[in-house]
This record gives sequence, structure tokens and C-alpha cells, in this order.
Amino acid sequence: MQPPTPHAPLRLVIADDNPVVRAGLTALLSDREDTTVVAEATDGREAYEAALEHRPDVILLDVRMPGVDGISALPHLVGLAPVMMLTYSHETETVREALRLGAGGYLVHGEFTTEQLVRAVRDVSEGRPHVTPGAAKALLTELRESASAHTEPEQPLPVNHVNAKTLSHMQSPVGQSFRSRFQLSAREAEIMDLIASGMTNQQIAALCFISEKTVKNHINRIFAKLHSTNRAQAAAKWLGVA
Repeated sequence: MQPPTPHAPLRLVIADDNPVVRAGLTALLSDREDTTVVAEATDGREAYEAALEHRPDVILLDVRMPGVDGISALPHLVGLAPVMMLTYSHETETVREALRLGAGGYLVHGEFTTEQLVRAVRDVSEGRPHVTPGAAKALLTELRESASAHTEPEQPLPVNHVNAKTLSHMQSPVGQSFRSRFQLSAREAEIMDLIASGMTNQQIAALCFISEKTVKNHINRIFAKLHSTNRAQAAAKWLGVA
């Protein structure tokens, strides 16, 4: 599948059983130079058929739909196009399963503007994971609880990255040892995970209940420890791909 040219509008399939939501998303994303909706679907089966026919750049997929739901359809859709979950559901298990099955992003309705939605769609189309604060918070809460249950108090683990591939890497002793060599504090590790997940400073500040200035101060210290000059370099080192 060839990536779209930088200025070509992204071709989208929207799958949601709620006709009001579908109509609203189509109206938002069709009248733009950077996105266009090529098909709508009411469940996972229709989404799969639409993706086969139209070969979209991104599929926007709801979780709960009658017939074939989003989670059931996801493994079949990710082979056709990048998938971004776009839903009201932010239960921890649902978010985790969607990312595990290959979703490139997870957005919760009510947590983004139109411009943030378009940017997230673009990020997912280019392979950059994107989650809104509600979905990230659900995962971070569970990961903190899991770390507390399985780790001695004097050896706190950093909060894991929300990307499913990275979660798997982090759960291994090798991944934990690799990250510990950067000597980030618990808060710095948490923020670095959020940076690697594609979050902006504003989103990180909202999720961590701190100011954007404080986020920037943390990032400056993180870059120094990772010997990086930008977010891409830091994320690559943090994820062990550089």
C-alpha cells in the first residue's frame, strides 16, 4: 500500500452504528482539503467490505456496534489500512485489546477538537500512534496498579508506553533493563512514555495534572539524559529502535 502524497486528502472509511455520529463525522471530515470520506459503515462487516472496495488511507472504527463489533473486526481491517478507534468507550480492557490487535490510535469522543482529530488521523496514517487522554489514563492507571502489585516499593517501574508493541517489550526483563540505563525519574519515565505515544505537551499536561511549562522542563531534562535534541530522537532511543 503506497502512502498518500503530502498534500493529497486522506481517504477515510467511517464505521459507526449511530447515524448521527456518522453524519457528524462525515460532515466534519468531508469538507476539507486534507481529508475526505469515501464510505460509511454500520458495523465491522460493512467496514471490511468498504475497505476492500475503496482501499482507504485510514479506517475510523467504533468499538460497540451490532453485528460484527469493532474489536472483532479489527484483526481483519488492519491488514487493509491503518485503523483508528473512534468511540465513547474508554474501559481499560477495551483500550488495551484494541491496541494489542493493531489499532494505530484510540480517540474518545469529547476529548478532541476537529483539528486534533484531523492531526490524529494524519499521524495514524503515517504510523505514529495517537491516543486521547481518557484512553491513555485508563492504561496508565492499570499499569501503575500492575507495577505496584509486582514490583518491590524500592524499585518502581516507569509507566509503560500505550502502544501495544511497546507494552509487550516493556513487560520483558530485557526491556526493563534497557530503559533503566537512562536513569529517568518515575515522572520523567511517565512523560517519556507519553511523548513516545504521540501526545503533545498540552495533552501530557492535562493527563498528568501539571502545567505545560512543567512538562517542558521535564522534557528538557529527559532530552539531556537521552542525549537527544528532539522528540523523534528521544522516542527512538526510548523504544530501543536507535
